[in-house]
Amino acid sequence: MKVLVLNCGSSSIKYQFIDTEKKLALAKGVVERIGMSSAVLSHTRYDGDSIKIAGEILDHTIGIEYVLGVMLSKNHGVIDNKDDIDAVGHRIVHGGETFSDSVLITDKVIPVLQDNIELAPLHNPSNIKGIQAASRLLPNKPQVGVFDTAFHVKMPPKAFLYGIPYELYKKHKIRRYGFHGTSHRYVSWRTAQILGKNIEDLKIVTAHLGNGCSMAAIKNGQSIDTSMGFTPLEGLIMGTRSGDIDPSLILYIMGKEELSTNEANTLLNKHSGLLGLSGESSDMREILKAVNEGRERAKYAFEIFCYRIKKYLGAYAAAMNGVDAFVFTGGIGENSFEVREEVCKNMEYLGIKINQEKNKAQQEIISEDSSRVKVMRIPTNEELVIALDTSEIVKGIEVKNHAL
Repeated sequence: MKVLVLNCGSSSIKYQFIDTEKKLALAKGVVERIGMSSAVLSHTRYDGDSIKIAGEILDHTIGIEYVLGVMLSKNHGVIDNKDDIDAVGHRIVHGGETFSDSVLITDKVIPVLQDNIELAPLHNPSNIKGIQAASRLLPNKPQVGVFDTAFHVKMPPKAFLYGIPYELYKKHKIRRYGFHGTSHRYVSWRTAQILGKNIEDLKIVTAHLGNGCSMAAIKNGQSIDTSMGFTPLEGLIMGTRSGDIDPSLILYIMGKEELSTNEANTLLNKHSGLLGLSGESSDMREILKAVNEGRERAKYAFEIFCYRIKKYLGAYAAAMNGVDAFVFTGGIGENSFEVREEVCKNMEYLGIKINQEKNKAQQEIISEDSSRVKVMRIPTNEELVIALDTSEIVKGIEVKNHAL
């Protein structure tokens, strides 16, 4: 099956066209600056052929029209007509407590997504726009929603409830949701595959480290805890997000700096984390450059970033009564051997022994053969998960319809 995977943001559309039988991305790209005068589509075919197209892309419907146009193009395309697209898979950030698995998008699903907008006001509206645009441009093509939160929905109450009045959870859906679920799910599956073991027999800690960062404790294939919470702000230090702080601290800062709620939200989400600590950048590559040049604040940012990861690893090992594999993924996790080295330093008590040569060589398994815990570096592939889920659901519908 050939699936068009869409990840729609407020002003962008990331896409991949995936052959699920071959597990191959036939084409991929991004539409950027939607609604702005400088909008552009960047498209790359599986053989390396690439093109950039500037245009007046006012909304997501026009953006997807551009995507379909380049996919159909004689010189740069990968399909002869729209019928070559079997289905559309959408990345959807928030499914609330309603969706614990990927779902076929129907008229009954859209209102639930709209109900969850207050839980993800920056993301769900754009995801819905993508669904509506695909419905107009690819009518009668099945569409499937794959949720960032779904992998974590089955966490036990002791992991997802906060220490606030229970009535607030029931009334306002305030709980730990967790995010990056598709990534955590993929790399845990790949971990079991690489180790040649059944995922139901493994205790895995996954660390998705990019501009946004989160960790998950995965026991017997299920997420039992994760570092992001009600929003993606909780947990690890991130590029521009603060991660864990004393809740009273923001009230104190708001009073001292005379900040509004929106200004406080911007402070925590856009001006904190690596950027706020270092005064240099939110990019780990720039942080490491500054560290090597001896800048103290950059050193603080790097050490705190790694220290938080180390603390969560210890907590999740305790929660699962041990750990079999510790996995790095995401832009930083996959590319920064310095971060991996620092996190795994002095962790022998837990059974972690990193191999410096394997680590610098970016191998899949970067721990010593004698390491009780396998330390791994696995590139994530959320788009493939979305495509495979979409294929499975659509094929299930086809089998059911055939039986009828």
